[in-house]
Amino acid sequence: MSDILKIAVQKSGRLYDGSMKLLKECGIGVSNGNNQLKVTATNFPVEIYFLRDDDIPEYVQDAVADIGIVGENVALEAGKEVNRIEQLGFGKCRLSLAVPKNGNLQQVQDLEGKKIATSYPNLLSSFLRSVSVNASIHEISGSVEIAPRIGLADAICDLVSSGSTLFTNELVELQTILQSEAILISNQQLSPGKLQILERLLFRIRAVKKAQNNKYVLLNAPNDKLDSICRLLPGIKSPTILPLAEAGWSSVHSVISESDFWNVIEQLKANGAEGILIIPIEKMIA
Repeated sequence: MSDILKIAVQKSGRLYDGSMKLLKECGIGVSNGNNQLKVTATNFPVEIYFLRDDDIPEYVQDAVADIGIVGENVALEAGKEVNRIEQLGFGKCRLSLAVPKNGNLQQVQDLEGKKIATSYPNLLSSFLRSVSVNASIHEISGSVEIAPRIGLADAICDLVSSGSTLFTNELVELQTILQSEAILISNQQLSPGKLQILERLLFRIRAVKKAQNNKYVLLNAPNDKLDSICRLLPGIKSPTILPLAEAGWSSVHSVISESDFWNVIEQLKANGAEGILIIPIEKMIA
């Protein structure tokens, strides 16, 4: 029987949509109709298991699943013996300490002797040790942000995305403990056949990630400015240059990193580039 790679995915919550979108962009045909707990891909040797996010690290450690998509915060908090394979670029958030906005807690050292409510006792405990603060950790599983308002704790340690929940509960961030995003984890004892499937999957994931982090740019440039414009556009190897019908002009094709996008566009304009077109990249294989 051929090997099948078992992938654990959050069955609901903030990482579900991103995980399913990633698999689709990797060309893997799966569905989760009728709230199924397991589905088999139609065109790739994988099975998808839909599980609670907190359970995924343990299931991967125990080989119930071979790999899993889980928040980095969940993987680190669980402390299971799994391999962290790849950051996936979605589900970004941060684990932060937060305090009442009108209180007298102004810095981390002010938490000495205080009570902190959290769903992440292991990560919080490790952080407090690193800053030599002795505080009481009160572990709760939900609605952490209301703990100071009902007198359960002086501060909280919780995930923050937009910060709107903190604002609603009159809290402000005091310190970020961890920057987190979705990651791919794996069992430490995968068979050679399953490792081969994992490498094929990683090839697709990395092609999708590269596409998301880059834009394809086309522009018209005067020939006497080509050297300076090409220095701004290294592309994958070098820009593609094609002559235009109008004498003295060329069409330049290249790739721009998302992080450098606006800065490069401004410099291109300043160097005489015209008719700049920016096109999303669906896949990018270097």
